[in-house]
Amino acid sequence: MNPQKKFHFVFSLIMGALMISLMTFVITIVNVGFTLDFLSRWGKAFVIAYFVGVPVIFFMAPLARKLTGKLLGMPT
Repeated sequence: MNPQKKFHFVFSLIMGALMISLMTFVITIVNVGFTLDFLSRWGKAFVIAYFVGVPVIFFMAPLARKLTGKLLGMPT
């Protein structure tokens, strides 16, 4: 795997973990509050969202970069 593809893959894993952990934490609090089973509910939501979200980040990040560059008139 070339360094640029390796970087993009690892970036997707890390960005997914950061973004998805925060979002599932907030949404779990909104939906159920701090209940006794909060951590198990949050963990379940995180695992499901991580397996969906990381491929989305991996495949959509290049598109988002291109669209951002076009919107701002910058080379991509």
